[in-house]
This record gives sequence, C-alpha cells and structure tokens, in this order.
Amino acid sequence: MAVFDADCRRCPRLVDCREASARRFPGYHGAPVPAFGDPAPQWLIVGLAPGLHGANRTGRPFTGDHAGILLYETLHALGVSSAAVSERREDGLQLKGVRITNAVKCLPPANKPLPAEIRACNDYLAAEIQTLAPRVVVALGRIAHDAVLDAVGLARSSCRFGHGAEHRIVPSRPSMSAFSLVDSYHCSRYNTQTRRLTPTMFLEVLGRAQTLVGTSGPSSAVR
Repeated sequence: MAVFDADCRRCPRLVDCREASARRFPGYHGAPVPAFGDPAPQWLIVGLAPGLHGANRTGRPFTGDHAGILLYETLHALGVSSAAVSERREDGLQLKGVRITNAVKCLPPANKPLPAEIRACNDYLAAEIQTLAPRVVVALGRIAHDAVLDAVGLARSSCRFGHGAEHRIVPSRPSMSAFSLVDSYHCSRYNTQTRRLTPTMFLEVLGRAQTLVGTSGPSSAVR
C-alpha cells in the first residue's frame, strides 16, 4: 500500500487530463487531491473523484462545485463541519471526527475514471483505511462502495451497494480493523436535481453514520 503521492503519475490519461486543466485554467490545483478533515476521524467519507471546477480547482475534496453543496450543508447540520459552505481551501472550514477522500485522486475526463485507473489508485485508499482505522466508512455511490471493498481485500459480490444499506466489513487484510460501511447515492448535481437523492435522504444516511460512531445526530434540518 502507498501513502498519498502529490505527484502521482500512475495513470497517463489522468495525468494528461489534470495537466491540461491546469494549462487551460491557470491557478487551478491541477494535481492529485489529498483527503481533508480530522486527522484521526471516527468516520471516513469516500467519494468518486475530483470535479473539474471543484476539487481539481481548489485542491480540497467536494469544495467549490455543486457536488459539495449538499455534503457540507449536511455535515454542518450534523455539527461536524464548522461551516455549511466550502468555497476554497483557505476558507478556514474545519471538520471534527470526519474525513473526506475520493476513490480516485485525480480529475478524470468527463468525470468517468476507467476501471484500470480506479484499481491503480486503490492502494492510496487502502493505506488511508489502514492508517485511519475509521469505525464507519460512508461510500458515496457504487464506484466508491466497490473501491472500499477492493481496498480491504473483499470480493465485490460480498455485499451489494444500495442507498441506506449497512454492511459489517471485516477486512481480509489482518492489518486493518473491522468497520461499518454505509452506502449513499452520490451527492452529484444529477442526483440532487432529479431528486434521486433529497436532502432528507442524505441527512438520514449521514446521521446514521454519525450514530454508529456514537456521536449525536442532526442538529438542524438541511434545506
């Protein structure tokens, strides 16, 4: 397993994509995006990959684009984010007890990483899970769900993705601790605008994750 590499070049297509974005948009992060949040979290949120004008621009997961709107509003409602809006890496926002990462650390073309690219990046997710030893992992979408199973050495057929589903994960790798995996639809623009994922649905799932780690539930409603 490998620790995060700020200049990882394992996937030529992703390297070309992120570097092209940096040339096209001067000032963009245009590099692998590190995890963000509490350095010793009780729960870990796993997304898919940086968005072109979101994390690829700001250098912080789910920051600066539509996908992060509902996520940070909900985390703030749960009392684990110091603010409800995440605009830029230097905005002072802090997370307590939770950390956010992605299954793929670099911007993929059309927001669609190839299976080989997801596998190539999986070592980084595995290292995060091993080092952080979270009590709960929240997977935002099926790709993140499958990446978590890959990272802990379990067959993808061992538990199926489903919004609101909970799975007890006992990694096949002895260096990893057991944890609960909670699934949610991804908080993407498509899912929120089509109402496949509503604020109430998302609050219930993340609130459940918070309950599983033994902390308090929602402090307020999400719009």
